[in-house]
Amino acid sequence: MTTTIKTISTFATSLLAGVLLSACHPAETVSSAPAVAQEKTRANASDLPHYLTRDIQDEIFYFVMPDRFYNGDESNDNGSTTEPLSAGGFDPTHKGYYHGGDLNGLQQKLPYLKELGITSIWMTPIMRNQAVQANSAGYHGYWILDFTEIDPHLGSNAELKAFIDAAHKENIKIFFDIITNHTADVIKYPACHGEDGLQWLMEQGSDCPYKTIAETEAGQGYQAIIPKGQENVKTPAWLNDPKYYHNQGDSFWEGESAVYGDFSGLDDVNTDDPFVVKGMTDIFKNVISEFKPDGFRIDTVKHVNMEFWQEFAPALVEHAKSEGIPQFFMFGEVYDPSSAFLSQFTTVGKMQSVLDFGFQSAAQQALVDQKGTNVLAELFANDKDYLDEDSSADQLVTFVGNHDMGRFAHMLQTSAHNYSESEQAQRTLLAHALMYFSRGIPVIYYGAEQGFVGEGGDQASRQDMMPSKVKSYNDNYLLATDKTTADDNFDTSHSFYKTFADFADVYIKNHALRYGKTETLYAQDSAGMFAFSRTSEQQNIVVVLNTATTEQKVELDVNAKAITSLYQSENSQQNAQLQQNKLAVTLPALSIAVYQID
Repeated sequence: MTTTIKTISTFATSLLAGVLLSACHPAETVSSAPAVAQEKTRANASDLPHYLTRDIQDEIFYFVMPDRFYNGDESNDNGSTTEPLSAGGFDPTHKGYYHGGDLNGLQQKLPYLKELGITSIWMTPIMRNQAVQANSAGYHGYWILDFTEIDPHLGSNAELKAFIDAAHKENIKIFFDIITNHTADVIKYPACHGEDGLQWLMEQGSDCPYKTIAETEAGQGYQAIIPKGQENVKTPAWLNDPKYYHNQGDSFWEGESAVYGDFSGLDDVNTDDPFVVKGMTDIFKNVISEFKPDGFRIDTVKHVNMEFWQEFAPALVEHAKSEGIPQFFMFGEVYDPSSAFLSQFTTVGKMQSVLDFGFQSAAQQALVDQKGTNVLAELFANDKDYLDEDSSADQLVTFVGNHDMGRFAHMLQTSAHNYSESEQAQRTLLAHALMYFSRGIPVIYYGAEQGFVGEGGDQASRQDMMPSKVKSYNDNYLLATDKTTADDNFDTSHSFYKTFADFADVYIKNHALRYGKTETLYAQDSAGMFAFSRTSEQQNIVVVLNTATTEQKVELDVNAKAITSLYQSENSQQNAQLQQNKLAVTLPALSIAVYQID
């Protein structure tokens, strides 16, 4: 007997619908008509447990650069009025300078984020920065001078607390981006920067060559100096002493230089020193005590010795518990796609989780490079690498693009496959659907929900959500809209925004999508079908997606009497049939379906 599935939810936005096309590009065509919009009440952070007791596997992250989001207070645009090194750097026409976004602006946009389905906001570093170095500014937050004060371009300590309180009232968590590897570039070497240390580099455009441990111990290292007038610019005070830094010149990202070298000139902290370990631990214990964030994302983790993490990470989690934050959670940035390399930081390094660069790589291979869906099967097969007594792949933090490597849509735009704009839209949404419905904790990189594309990584991927004045941003098209970044881009009617909100609705309402164990059911060595199950004590779900450009079919062995559709890319209810414990699924090109197995 053949049983047709029953549908409990129909979503307004189709991955293949014409609504995905930008109105300013009428030449594009699609094979199906847009679905009729139907207003519905979607689940959001208020439908989850209280933020203090909520497990990390309930979260949906929004990764945002506050300076590029929304300017809620123009009076702080030029930064400090008392600290010269943290003043200025404001030029909204330049992609490498401050643009005016701040904590007040984030607070004003909390309703926009909550409606999107966001449950946690992760901000790039917000501590007081050196405002300008060379020909760029510290708008991104990674050039910290003071670990006790909020960067005045973004607001005050009191405004940060007000923002966190406002988010918590909406049951939304706040995560800080923190740095232990380095501070702002203050320490100089006469051999590279002149006797007074005031030259950026004696040979413009060059690095300060790395000196090995052996060279340094043999007396062939650098003399470290601090330029006159900058002897006490860092807080806490111990950070001003060069003896607490490696002082070995610039890293070239290989061998020992990856740990002991300066990260693009930034002062590399000597995290081998027990005094430094305690000092850094105390810094962030104080941050937890004062501001009560819900967790940390930790920058440049692989550039710090493993012994540091073994002591630092557990100490902060325990301190947070003592401060009444029982679910405090930390995940590190380890820029490497290998599960064997990534997992050592959660197993040996005692960190709770890491950003899943392996997932990003597999999604890019499958949906940008058109490799077989077996790359996804291999990703999940390697999840065993993360398993130990207190961590697993289920708590990896997944993403498809970020502020360093660039946006997923840009990877599609520059692909050798020469994708049309409509296909860029389809593939971008399919990548995010995979992120939401597979294991791990999903992260939206700000602007993705408005079709942002960008022109590359780093500064080229850090566009403004508020109306931008940067020419190189504003001459880019955005997906599924006729707007550019010169417009205000907080459009809750954008098809991407609506689709992401639908993904969040399904994610929040279905326990197995957050807690279910993953098993691959089908993969192939070419673009096409991929299927996997998510199974928890409460629910069994099967996810099927098609990465090919033509309709595909697959037959899966399932033990079921009935199946329920939780999400489908198209409104058709006839794309799956259950017969003799086999689930036959037919999917159009670049689409996904989610079923509950009853």
